[in-house]
Amino acid sequence: MIISARRSLRHLLLPLLCMGVATLGLASPVQAASTPLPRVVTADGRHQLQVDGKPYLILGAQVNNSSGWPQMLPAVWPAIEALHANTVQVPIGWGQVEPTRGQFDFSFLDTLVTQAREHDVRLVLLWFATWKNNGPNYAPSWVKLDNKRYPRVVKKDGSTLGSLSPLGTATLEADRNAFVALMKHLRQIDGDRHTVIMVQVENESGTYGSDRDYSAAGDKLLQSPVPAAVLKKTGKSAGSWSQVFGKDAAEYSYAWAIAHYIEQVAAAGKAVYNLPMYANAALRDPFNPGPPGGYSSGGPTDNVIDIWRAAAPSLAFVSPDIYMREYKKYTTVLDRYSRPHNALFVAETGNDTAYARYVFATLGHQGIGFSPFGMDYTKYSNWPLGAKAITPETIQPFAANYELLAPLAGLIAKQSFEGKVWGASEPDDTHEEALDLGDWRVQVSYGRPQFGMDPPKGNEQKLGGVVIVQLADNEYLVAGYHARVNFMPPKGHDGQHFLLEKVQEGRYDENGQWHFIREWNGDQTDYGLNLTSQPQVLRVKLATY
Repeated sequence: MIISARRSLRHLLLPLLCMGVATLGLASPVQAASTPLPRVVTADGRHQLQVDGKPYLILGAQVNNSSGWPQMLPAVWPAIEALHANTVQVPIGWGQVEPTRGQFDFSFLDTLVTQAREHDVRLVLLWFATWKNNGPNYAPSWVKLDNKRYPRVVKKDGSTLGSLSPLGTATLEADRNAFVALMKHLRQIDGDRHTVIMVQVENESGTYGSDRDYSAAGDKLLQSPVPAAVLKKTGKSAGSWSQVFGKDAAEYSYAWAIAHYIEQVAAAGKAVYNLPMYANAALRDPFNPGPPGGYSSGGPTDNVIDIWRAAAPSLAFVSPDIYMREYKKYTTVLDRYSRPHNALFVAETGNDTAYARYVFATLGHQGIGFSPFGMDYTKYSNWPLGAKAITPETIQPFAANYELLAPLAGLIAKQSFEGKVWGASEPDDTHEEALDLGDWRVQVSYGRPQFGMDPPKGNEQKLGGVVIVQLADNEYLVAGYHARVNFMPPKGHDGQHFLLEKVQEGRYDENGQWHFIREWNGDQTDYGLNLTSQPQVLRVKLATY
């Protein structure tokens, strides 16, 4: 169930809740204490995020790195409301909460949770600590200025890098203690409300400039036996990292070290407050990755996902941060992170127009959520991987998609877990694609006029996307923008006679109830189902004759 209570209902619902009406059936942050903790469930190789016991799809937004302060929140909430997001990812810096060793300040977290409830959104906390994009900038000064107690990574030539070593035992102990204190406090203020639904542990871990830590501890690790969990996951025979993985041993052993470090932080946090936790990845190029160290070596890149899943079982999944506009690269990353043992959550993605359409492809890969980065009005600009500035105009393509999907989110999350959701985003160079629904096929084409059979030319701006949800036998929900959808018989039945028995346009309300608007026929169906720039939700029933 998504956070579906609209802001216009807030003043009606809150008085009722104060009078003790705790069973309104809305998955709002205002919930009865008896609801179960958020969790990620897996069955038959598919995954579902549940919040308050209901299927939940993250239509998310991540604020800028420096927006995690009380004085910045007034620039956050208007953008989130304009976006129609149901979940906001906000960083919590280690140095912010423990500026002096052993002395904690959680005042920002208190403010954040209170304001999120006021704005009817859920939260995902981002723990910026030992790693934030490879470096320790968010660690407290007493950590990052004490290289003896909290050592950095040593390069092959003996020089040091900015990254803190995952083999530093004092670093792990300090990070873990701070994270446990954070989770204890979060449980105290939110354990009965579940405003916070997940926690990201560290941020884009790994190291640039070296494939591993060449300290004495790093050398020892390389010659140590590969843990049994990794052997089982990779199907390898026993031996040292060097013996088992050869030329990849340095990177793979380092990935184990970082994942095992994060596992110990996450497991300790979950022991005091058992929320779903995950780690995110600074990606390597899916086709031309180059050597480790050129990309963030040791982080959960696509080549070491199995090692991460073996080393960090307390993590629900590892997530890609996708800043590749190109269709082929983007969808390849989705392919690689959507796995039977790894739920797909696009934890970060670019915030300019080119990225907006990929929410539909994410849904087609059974994604549990999608979240563009930097979605607040703090005047962040000149960032090469995103929009020059966040304005109502740059938010609009994402907002249009979320406005369309928000009433469907609970249904999509529920049916995706059953393998009954398909999605497509407009490619760069080709202008049509086919989706295999099993019982039927669908051709999705882009840049066609509403009438006629002219070949597709693609949209001037790549905004096209479609989601299809199976509701029952021969019955589907179709929604999207800037695309034509044509149903076809399944493979092997090309000559089969069929028709669109009924096409209804309507809408879903906050409670998941369908409201009929009109029936499509004639001009609206003769050339397929044409989805325009207007938000349209269709229920399609197919029949053979």
